[in-house]
Order: sequence, then structure tokens, then C-alpha cells
Amino acid sequence: MNKPCRVLLIDDHPLMRRGLAELLAANGDYQVIGMASEGQTGLQLARELQPDMILLDWHMPGLGGLATLGALKTELADTTVLVLTASDARDDLLAALHAGADGYLLKDREPEVLLDTLQACRTGRAPLDPMLLGLLASGLRDAEPLPAATAVGLTDRELQTLVLIAEGMSNKLIARQLGISDGTVKIHVKHLLGKLGLHSRLEMAAWVYRHGLPGVVRGEPA
Repeated sequence: MNKPCRVLLIDDHPLMRRGLAELLAANGDYQVIGMASEGQTGLQLARELQPDMILLDWHMPGLGGLATLGALKTELADTTVLVLTASDARDDLLAALHAGADGYLLKDREPEVLLDTLQACRTGRAPLDPMLLGLLASGLRDAEPLPAATAVGLTDRELQTLVLIAEGMSNKLIARQLGISDGTVKIHVKHLLGKLGLHSRLEMAAWVYRHGLPGVVRGEPA
């Protein structure tokens, strides 16, 4: 039997924390091991408890979501961090992804969507709903022009990996699909981020949707 995913909640709204805790407690796949009302306390708890996953609010008093996320990704690089926020502002989304968020979800989504998103994060996929994906793609369009795959020297294997990431596959599934090891997939992902000048799997997905690479329907998440 798999051990439950150990989750830390960081959110300044008591009702949100309690509601999340009750939702996760009702699901045997998760165990809430700590809660914090602001970033500094959350960061300290993360250091002490070493959670598998953190649900992080974005706009909080004191140490806000961006600073907290940056510190978490620096100190606990292997911990999955999902930003759960009321903000659908493009600047917040872009800032979160640049800082390494593993997912970004709006608080007005149904509980079932949250649970599906958590499961996607656990398996290494990059969940983002269609509306936010559109915001991300438009943000990349407004930034520096993105080069074509051939212009940045992607290998055939890196391009295959990129397309599968955009289709929502985890590293394990990509490895199985391509007949390579998980470690090799991680190397490809690292090279892709560097060559494309991006910061996260979600940004890579938006890159693919923008360019309409084979195997992916432009503008429509798999």
C-alpha cells in the first residue's frame, strides 16, 4: 500500500485551511502534516517537516507567495509546490511559473478538480487549466520572441520529450513511451529549459501550444 502524500498548507484564510484539510483528510491518498497562515511560518514548517507537497496561497501578509515559493524551491527542491490562489492575473501566473511552481490553480475550482490537479502534480505532470494556459501563452508572446525548435538546437529526442511534456505526461510515462530511463528524461528536461530559456514544465507546455508542434493540438491542453 502506498504511503499517503504528506501535505503542508500555507494560506492566510482560516476557513480555506480548514476546508482543504477536511477535503484531503477524506481522501486516503493525502495527510495534512501542518498548516501556516503566512509565508515565514510556512517556510519554517517546511524545513522541519519536509513535506512531499505544499499548497501555497499567493497574496498573503508578511512573506508573500512569490518570496515563499522562491525560498521553498531553493531549500526544498524536491518538494512539489502547487500555487492555489484567487488571482487570475497574468503577472502573478508568470511570476509563479518563473519561480518554479509545479502547478497553478484557482480557488474557485470544484474540489474534484483540485484532487485531480494534486494527483497530476504527484505524478510529475504540469497541470494548468485552459484559461490560465491562454494567459501564459499571451505572456510569452509579449515577451522576447521565442525561437523555433531548430534555431535553439533541439535534438530529435529533446523535441519528442517536449511534445510529451505538453501532453501532460510525467517523466516516468515519458521514459516508458520513449524507451529510456527516468534519469535520461530528467537530463532532457534540464537541457530543454536551458535551450528554450524557460523556467518550468508549464512554460514548456505553452511553448509547444504556441508553435503547434506535432502531436499537440494548438491552444488545447491534452
